[in-house]
Amino acid sequence: MLAVSPRSASLLRCASSFWLQEEPGLPLCRKVCYAVGGIPYQMTGNALGFFLQIFLLDVVQLEPLHASLIIFLGRAWDAVTDPAIGFLVSKSPRTKYGKLVPWIACSMPFGVLCYCMMWSTPPDATPAALKFLWYLFMYSSFQTCMTCHHVPYSSLTMFLGGTQGDRDSATAHRMGMEVISTLLGSGIQGHIVGSPFQPKPLWDSLTVTMHCLIFQRRAYLFASLVLGSIYCLSCLVLIFGVKEQPGPLSPLGKVELPFASCLRVMVGHKPYTQLLCAFLFASLAFQITQGIFAFFCTHAAGLAGKFQHLVLIMLVTASLSIPFWQWFLGRFGKKTAASLGLAVTLVAVTQVMHNFLAFIFPVMVAGCSMAVLYLLPWSMLPDAVDDFMLRNPGCLNLEALFYSFYVFFNKFAGGLAVGIATLSLQ
Repeated sequence: MLAVSPRSASLLRCASSFWLQEEPGLPLCRKVCYAVGGIPYQMTGNALGFFLQIFLLDVVQLEPLHASLIIFLGRAWDAVTDPAIGFLVSKSPRTKYGKLVPWIACSMPFGVLCYCMMWSTPPDATPAALKFLWYLFMYSSFQTCMTCHHVPYSSLTMFLGGTQGDRDSATAHRMGMEVISTLLGSGIQGHIVGSPFQPKPLWDSLTVTMHCLIFQRRAYLFASLVLGSIYCLSCLVLIFGVKEQPGPLSPLGKVELPFASCLRVMVGHKPYTQLLCAFLFASLAFQITQGIFAFFCTHAAGLAGKFQHLVLIMLVTASLSIPFWQWFLGRFGKKTAASLGLAVTLVAVTQVMHNFLAFIFPVMVAGCSMAVLYLLPWSMLPDAVDDFMLRNPGCLNLEALFYSFYVFFNKFAGGLAVGIATLSLQ
């Protein structure tokens, strides 16, 4: 038998009474406000993923090597900052405005500013080296601001109040909003940037090229202002609509342990490491498929002109199926939902169909599986963190660090997926 200290026993009794007592459910308004706060991360991330490289090459007219270095170094910096920001959030004290919300509020104006400045264009006479340093600095600064937003935001799941079921429901609202925001980011930016430029009849080709370039630069800047405004409004809805609620296992205090000690106890917690590895491999598999989906549609299925429609169908299906999976995991359990949801994607990835209408069904199945990948890992993480707090009552207030490593491994899987997908196409 394991000896339990009086403090541990007190925490266990307090936690048990907290979960078992009848509490009013989490208001729908608070769930929606929390979900809206997830818009900036996915919206800006998809806009950058689709448009940053072509913006640097065609509009800013950087060398391909410089553009690649900006994206690579920016993503590397983004991955490194996740655990660092997570630890700093854990070490920060609780204020009268909360512990996590001040991070979101303070990072928001700098994030919006860096995002808009990143899509601005220096004068043509600016040396290439200065352009490179400008965009590298702005891209890295924006990624840092977004990490300061996303790590405390994702950790906020633990402090919404209500029961465990309410927490799962809030996570489902968040994931549904994040799927919608992927469409929002690429859709708004694509519509503004893709608007046709109408030259005047008497212009020569050089004049048309120059005016077209000016038009594109203004379009990218205007799109950044629109997305930046949505970013700002989403954060304001979150800040004023959600109040942090400490619990017996999550007192919103300050971590006293050094980083190495925190990392050691986290790695030693088996449920968390198992969930982390499962999330890593599931995310890796999905992102590899995502990376080669365009080539698959073009060369294997012969549906090159239908690629964007298939992606839209997949994302809409994922968004609409999240409520079903939320009901399913409540009825049959999270492990059953994860196993079934991730297994059905095998039906989609093994089918090669040359008819667009016939190919819609496997794509919809893949969308359902995508919803599971969005929902289940983030729904299971709070349970693993609760288990850690119960087993280690002397190591409280590590929620932000747990979530930051989760985000880090998702980005790590994305980097591996790019390499594996590229090698598989050799």
